[in-house]
Amino acid sequence: MSTSTIDQKLRLLEQYSACDVSDALVKLQKSSPGRPARGGHLADINPISPYIGRQAGQPKIIAPAVTFKFIPKDDPAPEVADPERNGFPPGKHWVDWAEPGTISVLDQPEGQYCAVLGGIMAARMRYLGVKGVVANGRVRDLAELHASGLPVWSRATSTVGTNAEAKPGQRNVPVDIKGVTVSPGDIIFCDPLEGVVAIPKELLDDVLDLIPKLVAQDEKVKADVEKGVPVFEAMKKHRNV
Repeated sequence: MSTSTIDQKLRLLEQYSACDVSDALVKLQKSSPGRPARGGHLADINPISPYIGRQAGQPKIIAPAVTFKFIPKDDPAPEVADPERNGFPPGKHWVDWAEPGTISVLDQPEGQYCAVLGGIMAARMRYLGVKGVVANGRVRDLAELHASGLPVWSRATSTVGTNAEAKPGQRNVPVDIKGVTVSPGDIIFCDPLEGVVAIPKELLDDVLDLIPKLVAQDEKVKADVEKGVPVFEAMKKHRNV
């Protein structure tokens, strides 16, 4: 898929909300055996920078994922078949593998209290052209994050640096965020009001095809409900439920 094509598709997504995206994914994933219909929702991930908390009127951040999987600092580095693609060869800091035009998805081991992103890393990512960060874990240096202008979403914060508990283990590998798998190249949809959704890259076209139909159905249901039509009757009429 060409860069221009993916950019066009992501611009189309901007007119919808994370809830619209999840509705489409739930419908699509119900037909996928063995795959939970979680709608791609990355639970408990909230905005940290350049503003704190959910806010209307802020721009959506939508881009392909590049994943970074952190491990406990005392664990041996995992063996990877392709170190240049999935590992961290010596002589280069992990953050320098961040890619322009993407969202860096940082996966931190459960139960840790250090941060996996701070002010220096955010400044470097901003320079490299990263569009945003989604941390399944903790971040710190909030004043520096805000000053960088880099959009950062995370589960929590810390005052402690990464080296206290964590180190980078692998990159460009699937990561699990509370039961939702995020793979490299999946589309991360950060909605400043509703939350964060991961769209499997293989479902992007199906989502774009389905969302307008679902939104149109909901608008008709809402219009009837506002006129006094019972919800079940309106849904049966417009959603075929």
